[in-house]
Amino acid sequence: MLFPLLLSFLLLRLVFWFNTFPNPDEAYYWLWGQHPGWSYYDHPPLQAWVQGLFAAAFGRSPLVLRLPNLISNGLFFYTYYRIVRYLYGRDDRYHFWILWLLVLASPLYFLFLALAWHDHWLITFSLISAYLFIRFLDGYLVDGRGESWRLYGAAGTIALAGLCKYSAAFVVLGCGAAIIADKRLHSLGRDRRIYWAGAIAASALIPILIWNFSNDFQSFRYYVNRSVNTGSFSLKIGPFLNFVLFSFLLVSPAHWISFLRSLKYPDPSISTKTVYPTVAFWVFIIPTVTLTAISLASAALYYWNIIAYLLLFPLASNFFLRTPSPSFLSSPSSSLSPPPPFSTTHNQQPATHNSPNPLLIKHKSLFLGSQFYGLLFAGLLVVHYSLLPLSALVSQEEDPDSRMLFGWNTVATEVRAATAEVGQNPFLVATDYRTASALAYQLNDRNVLAISDRVDQFDFWYTCDEPFQGKNAVILSDDWHPIQPELLAQFEQTSAARAVLVTQFGVWIKNYYIVKGYRFKGGRVASVSHCR
Repeated sequence: MLFPLLLSFLLLRLVFWFNTFPNPDEAYYWLWGQHPGWSYYDHPPLQAWVQGLFAAAFGRSPLVLRLPNLISNGLFFYTYYRIVRYLYGRDDRYHFWILWLLVLASPLYFLFLALAWHDHWLITFSLISAYLFIRFLDGYLVDGRGESWRLYGAAGTIALAGLCKYSAAFVVLGCGAAIIADKRLHSLGRDRRIYWAGAIAASALIPILIWNFSNDFQSFRYYVNRSVNTGSFSLKIGPFLNFVLFSFLLVSPAHWISFLRSLKYPDPSISTKTVYPTVAFWVFIIPTVTLTAISLASAALYYWNIIAYLLLFPLASNFFLRTPSPSFLSSPSSSLSPPPPFSTTHNQQPATHNSPNPLLIKHKSLFLGSQFYGLLFAGLLVVHYSLLPLSALVSQEEDPDSRMLFGWNTVATEVRAATAEVGQNPFLVATDYRTASALAYQLNDRNVLAISDRVDQFDFWYTCDEPFQGKNAVILSDDWHPIQPELLAQFEQTSAARAVLVTQFGVWIKNYYIVKGYRFKGGRVASVSHCR
């Protein structure tokens, strides 16, 4: 039963990785890697650094774009294997296979472990850090010392997580809350190693602070303005309901049941021997409560809380398994070979001779329901992103983001033709960062510009009109972000718009429009209007 499920998830993942054009933000972050910097406006720099290194070493392709995901996924699941081996000893392989399937069956994790965004590195380094820190705390409770390398390893990996997204701070807060909640750990406040570890973790801020000092703290201001309602306070019921509903559905309803039951009724064989459940509780509760509160005042997206559930999966695996004789923290060798078929009666035994215990599955209907729920989502996701945006079957306007994954071979051909017609090495302009990034990726051209009312990273790359004076341009727009008259006015002459229709299997997806501009006069090429 397990192999077909796991194989199905892995095949869908491979189809996505090899066959799907970059999501607009994947292309955006790839483009960051072509412009090396200390940090960036929207996020810290690690994803851009990694993309830049991989592109320099291996070139540009969907495989290279998502090759870092393969590495992070390997580290991610290996860390989970170490966790379940630590928690469940001889029964680790059963728990690991269940955990693996639970993670893949969560739409949130299936998607964000697949996308070449910042999140796959964020959750990988956050999980490693939390595991190392828990092992340090457990050792500290045993001998009053703990292993320093685990503490410093936890600090180093949370620093790497902080170089992915600022939300890595939730892991630090959760671990800190766990120390405060356990009186036995209060003496750590007098241990100088904690402060050295804090300094290591804080080192992630160095490139971020350098960039912000150089750019008037624009990134920090962006996050404050986005997350905090600076006007008069009023409850935002719509964003709150969106956050709660999408969190419930995309983590998976069955997962929520197993998470909450595992927290409410912890396994005594675990909770009495490790601080793991305590840390898992605080790493879950602090970001969840914080982001729920933010959603009531401003806006919070469901995937901002992706860190919160990381430590709950190993506990949830225990919710679905029953072993007659627990073997906590035992150390016999374990195998990653698939466990035998699950039994639902006490009379049936696992099929292999080296199984340490008869293994029984609990809540079988709930487990299988979670798997088919996840497979349905994963299948629809791959179809939606790789073959045909399903929203195009019911509306001509909904889901404009997903429509942007299609038609780029045609668009690039038309842009190249317009570039040849204009001549004189024109510059390329798009009316939104998504369109500009996708075009830059398709053409493998780091010099594509984005001109829009939204401040984005393009505004910090192109801060002066002078290099473009007198040059011709090819301008790409769409119905989502139409070309503005103010932009056309910056040219002495512009052509009529040429429509580029994008279809898939005979279904209309969207239109792009190409305009040729002649002899740029100057104006708002970038939001930051000074030359450097």
